[in-house]
Amino acid sequence: MAEFRMPALGADMEHGTILEWLVKPGDKVKRGDIVAVIDTEKATIEVENFESGTIQSIVVPVGEKVPIGTVLAVIDTGAEVPVPPPASPPPAVPPPPPPSKMKPPEAPAPPPAPLSSAGGRMRISPLAMRVALDLKVDLSNVKGTGPDGAITRADVERAAKGAPSPAAAGAPATPPSATAPMRAAMTPAERQAAMRKVIAAAMARSKREIPHYYLATHIDMSRAIAWFTAENLKLPITQRLLYSVLLLKATSLALREVPELNGFWIDGAFKKSDAIHVGVAVSLRGGGLIAPAIHDTDNMSLSEIMASLRDLVNRVRAGTLRSSELSDPTITVTSLGEQGVETVYGVIYPPQVALVGFGKILERPWVVDGMVGAHPILEATLAADHRASDGHRGGLFLAAVDRLLQQPEKL
Repeated sequence: MAEFRMPALGADMEHGTILEWLVKPGDKVKRGDIVAVIDTEKATIEVENFESGTIQSIVVPVGEKVPIGTVLAVIDTGAEVPVPPPASPPPAVPPPPPPSKMKPPEAPAPPPAPLSSAGGRMRISPLAMRVALDLKVDLSNVKGTGPDGAITRADVERAAKGAPSPAAAGAPATPPSATAPMRAAMTPAERQAAMRKVIAAAMARSKREIPHYYLATHIDMSRAIAWFTAENLKLPITQRLLYSVLLLKATSLALREVPELNGFWIDGAFKKSDAIHVGVAVSLRGGGLIAPAIHDTDNMSLSEIMASLRDLVNRVRAGTLRSSELSDPTITVTSLGEQGVETVYGVIYPPQVALVGFGKILERPWVVDGMVGAHPILEATLAADHRASDGHRGGLFLAAVDRLLQQPEKL
């Protein structure tokens, strides 16, 4: 037996709310399958399973808000050692007040929920709503098979294919014990307020507990930009690169040389990560940010990083991230050059031990072989945890990033 628990998706997450179960007791699951959708202060997340087996029971129903680590379901993995039955889930945390009572008053009001044919509000999960928009499905013609007739993602996908619903075909609906009661995701105003709160808590913890040190260097981007421009001329417009992929790849390769910056500070000790998963800080419309990971960045080509970056940004802003993308970044990169920022001094996101910042590329006077000329210069910064590394090793890291960017054709 194995317990499927509410995942910890970063230092700024304390609770999660089950929005939708995509499995039911008796279903076979594999490692990596998306089995549930949860709502957090930052986003709606598709949660992946890390065990293969059969769903034995679902412990926490849809609508329950529970702390991280809470047992959500039990999976029969075929192991001989039984797992004791999980305890009853803790009491649900009361939902926040309706938007009309929230402050500040200028916060944008959430869009009205779609109406059913009977004039009442249609019950539909946020994920199903997004899928319906993507597939252009008319929800007025969709029969929900969830609790109290709620429309699920499966109902929307079935309608898009023109297949009858299980309820219409006489198949049993999803067991109420697994899915009721339905609760909507937070409204934009609620999420914005909650996000600022959890970001503040995580950053306060970071500055309180982590002895930061900061380093900066200027990098001549002449060769990188010349190569980047020539390379893009060879590619179709839809496949052209952003120069930020050069920065991500150079960062990941430099971490191979200075592994003290790639990992986590846990239980009073540094735990180096063998894999390099670069977290990319992505701003959200309306404020706030999320830094999901591009996995194994050091082993990817520039075009693969570009494709992953484009996909990640789109899904961040659509609210369809996966739990693994938020739980395992080994370092974070933030770039504010497009906003005109010249220098970025970041705050480390615990339990990571480093954050790399890139500013705007500016034309500056630069001396090469005794000659002064105008060169495109980028300022790169490093915020690092003095418990895991020191300024000497941090300096070697920034020097490695500089050296790698002088040979962009080898990235």
